[in-house]
Amino acid sequence: MTTKETVQRYFSSLKQRQGWEAFFADEVAFTSFTSPVKRVSGKAAFLESTKRFYSMIATVEVRDVIVEGDKACALTSYGLQIPGGHSITSDVAEVFEVRNGKIHSFGIYFDSAPFPK
Repeated sequence: MTTKETVQRYFSSLKQRQGWEAFFADEVAFTSFTSPVKRVSGKAAFLESTKRFYSMIATVEVRDVIVEGDKACALTSYGLQIPGGHSITSDVAEVFEVRNGKIHSFGIYFDSAPFPK
């Protein structure tokens, strides 16, 4: 599976709310570049640190995907349902490194201001 196919299938699975976790390598390195920068290593730690975000996803729109070799950048927009009733939209730049059909490195950039503290 190519880098582009891997990223596209990840987002397709995310939209369907099933199987997206399988696209991450066991040794995935995740970085949230929103201040303060947060880094975690390993699939279990990644899933634990992002479960709140993934649980709020109502919609996903992939606006663009740029691929060069084993690296990809996706510009996305998430519709999020915040616990307590209101919803927000979050535009995100997501940077992937893919090897052998698995995401080995995943970094995100987004504005945290709309999120409840």
